[in-house]
Amino acid sequence: MLLLLLLPLAPLFLRPPGAGGAQTPNATSEGCQIIHPPWEGGIRYRGLTRDQVKAINFLPVDYEIEYVCRGEREVVGPKVRKCLANGSWTDMDTPSRCVRICSKSYLTLENGKVFLTGGDLPALDGARVDFRCDPDFHLVGSSRSICSQGQWSTPKPHCQVNRTPHSERRAVYIGALFPMSGGWPGGQACQPAVEMALEDVNSRRDILPDYELKLIHHDSKCDPGQATKYLYELLYNDPIKIILMPGCSSVSTLVAEAARMWNLIVLSYGSSSPALSNRQRFPTFFRTHPSATLHNPTRVKLFEKWGWKKIATIQQTTEVFTSTLDDLEERVKEAGIEITFRQSFFSDPAVPVKNLKRQDARIIVGLFYETEARKVFCEVYKERLFGKKYVWFLIGWYADNWFKIYDPSINCTVDEMTEAVEGHITTEIVMLNPANTRSISNMTSQEFVEKLTKRLKRHPEETGGFQEAPLAYDAIWALALALNKTSGGGGHSGVRLEDFNYNNQTITDQIYRAMNSSSFEGVSGHVVFDASGSRMAWTLIEQLQGGSYKKIGYYDSTKDDLSWSKTDKWIGGSPPADQTLVIKTFRFLSQKLFISVSVLSSLGIVLAVVCLSFNIYNSHVRYIQNSQPNLNNLTAVGCSLALAAVFPLGLDGYHIGRNQFPFVCQARLWLLGLGFSLGYGSMFTKIWWVHTVFTKKEEKKEWRKTLEPWKLYATVGLLVGMDVLTLAIWQIVDPLHRTIETFAKEEPKEDIDVSILPQLEHCSSRKMNTWLGEGPFSIADVSTEKINDHRAVGMAIYNVAVLCLITAPVTMILSSQQDAAFAFASLAIVFSSYITLVVLFVPKMRRLITRGEWQSEAQDTMKTGSSTNNNEEEKSRLLEKENRELEKIIAEKEERVSELRHQLQSRQQLRSRRHPPTPPDPSGGLPRGPPEPPDRLSCDGSRVHLLYK
Repeated sequence: MLLLLLLPLAPLFLRPPGAGGAQTPNATSEGCQIIHPPWEGGIRYRGLTRDQVKAINFLPVDYEIEYVCRGEREVVGPKVRKCLANGSWTDMDTPSRCVRICSKSYLTLENGKVFLTGGDLPALDGARVDFRCDPDFHLVGSSRSICSQGQWSTPKPHCQVNRTPHSERRAVYIGALFPMSGGWPGGQACQPAVEMALEDVNSRRDILPDYELKLIHHDSKCDPGQATKYLYELLYNDPIKIILMPGCSSVSTLVAEAARMWNLIVLSYGSSSPALSNRQRFPTFFRTHPSATLHNPTRVKLFEKWGWKKIATIQQTTEVFTSTLDDLEERVKEAGIEITFRQSFFSDPAVPVKNLKRQDARIIVGLFYETEARKVFCEVYKERLFGKKYVWFLIGWYADNWFKIYDPSINCTVDEMTEAVEGHITTEIVMLNPANTRSISNMTSQEFVEKLTKRLKRHPEETGGFQEAPLAYDAIWALALALNKTSGGGGHSGVRLEDFNYNNQTITDQIYRAMNSSSFEGVSGHVVFDASGSRMAWTLIEQLQGGSYKKIGYYDSTKDDLSWSKTDKWIGGSPPADQTLVIKTFRFLSQKLFISVSVLSSLGIVLAVVCLSFNIYNSHVRYIQNSQPNLNNLTAVGCSLALAAVFPLGLDGYHIGRNQFPFVCQARLWLLGLGFSLGYGSMFTKIWWVHTVFTKKEEKKEWRKTLEPWKLYATVGLLVGMDVLTLAIWQIVDPLHRTIETFAKEEPKEDIDVSILPQLEHCSSRKMNTWLGEGPFSIADVSTEKINDHRAVGMAIYNVAVLCLITAPVTMILSSQQDAAFAFASLAIVFSSYITLVVLFVPKMRRLITRGEWQSEAQDTMKTGSSTNNNEEEKSRLLEKENRELEKIIAEKEERVSELRHQLQSRQQLRSRRHPPTPPDPSGGLPRGPPEPPDRLSCDGSRVHLLYK
């Protein structure tokens, strides 16, 4: 990793330690003391971060630092210093300076010599150069120039040969194909530019002094079929052409493949297909028009600048655009950008444009020729695929008014086309030198434009290929310089160009080498070819604003340098999103509802504390003792816990983070579970034991008189223990966690390019329903002396059960509506607790506070509610006691009756032995016996009756 510390520079900035205020390093075994540049300079510390550089004082032995400059400056003096074993840096006696230099091109002169005085290479301020030409050449321009503030005082001169008379010069023919119409009518401006270049070259005495370049050309119409016809006319008809110059990529592909069989060099001025960079397929191909892949690094840089990660493409089905798009796909993949949708068409773009609309494409790269571009944007207007939500990236070599040109193949008006193309971005190779310096032809770029405009028959904006015209002009100069070098121009030995034929591989190889080494300043900028024969250049970025193109930046892909002018304008005020922006928003609980229910819950907890305190304070009172006060205390505690569960039930992402959410879920579960276990488990225990005792068989009625308290407490403990065990297993095996419920996307009311994705947080587990299983129970209408409030307990349980049976399914149905679900659940808890506390404790408070425990029955009958029930219980106990006393008396009387009956039977038997049986009465009556005494006649009737009175 290299750390570049660059600070503002000045002519004298980087001095070795000891110079310019820097510290002198001391010899030490630790290494060399770090060199910190003064405010003007910069140093590369290899492998160190900025913070590490600030933190350390010494660098190890053999460590190297590098001085750097920027802009039009260079390091003068040692550029690299190395730490020596003695603790010092190399070349300490020579300072390193970053100084402004003048152009190095003035230090060489073709066909001449340059004498530098007052300085050393490179040329510094104050340096002077003198120019001298070789024999047979004469100097054109000033013979002296002085370097001042990075600029030479005069334009660079050149040496011009003493030319052979025009009549004695030999002709060298160029075969050219200019597309005057078709997909790219670039020949309309490129042909006049070529003719201008030929005139300028042929007028020079220092270039091809013995030869004259002549042009033979045809209109290829940018059609490979048409080009094939003219290609063979050029090849088979005299004179012999020394080089071929095709225009558009499809024609250049055809010509370049055929040219290798004829030993011909091909030089294109308007071909951008990446496929033409294949040296194995096109070994003799050169082009002054850079490859279309040079657009792709610029596009990727812009995607990254504006934060776009998803793009779509639509292309015309031709090799140039297919290969360009393949290269773009590889580059965006490396940059982490995705091509989500890729469409192509041959002649009709209607369906692909509709598909782009259907797929919600926003950032669209279009690769097609100018004529197809009008068809595409007519469909774009129909599908409304333009405006503030969309950005189109197009090729920059269309005519400036391409969307206004009449085209009978489309049915859109100029206004509609203008509206559809507004705001699109173009990436275009810099085809005109922005520095406006003088080129090899001694013309500036602006002078070239003015001269070319005068030659055109139409306005430049209506002329195809006007932007590429500088490339065509420089192509002729590149060819002329290469032929001049091959022919030995300038006094050097060379070959005779007139000896060239289609079987002469030697001359072709020499022309190839000369062309491959070309390097000169043209009207389009510095002309140099890479290993594949393609031109290296900057990229111009433009945007269509108000119907005209505005420059918004430049990009140098070789240095990854983006120069931005900040003049870009967007219909919506800012660059659009690469897709419909989905904003995830959580639905939070209404804070007013949460606060209201929390207040109710807090009041309920206060009520539970009051009831608990009252029950503990009056636990010695017999009436309170008969209601099992300890169980009632547990009920009050359980209600408090259940009411406390309302608070975590209302906590969501508005109050807590996602990491705290599982703890809140567990708090809800444990508070609510333990609260109901304690509160309603204790009440259920009372009812269950009363039900159990009073359903015993008749012979175990004595169990009704007493009920041991420990059994009640043990039952409550068992229920609570089972709940605690269940909750613990639940928490360990299937813990509650935060889950997100996602709803359908919503469109905001504002006219913005976003969609709202509502989400709701839930506490859930994988088998939630299994853990929440519950069972019903029944309550008998019974009574016992040890539990005098069973009716109140039963009423509380029934009310709570009914309330829960209603709330549970409603809450499940309304789970997606956070406010309604919370309201139902929390209010069910609050009202259940209130009902339990009021029904169970308030009657006791009224009895003890307002009337005392020992009130008369008549006074009790004047009361209602639970007091009436308690009076009836007292009456029932008194009646039972009286019944037991009466039963005892009845038992004694029955025993006495039994004794008397036994005596009566004994007497009857004794009498029957004394008196024999009397014969039956003739009248049919019973036998007559002796008359009974009067006092015995009522023994079986009236006396027994009296005993039961």
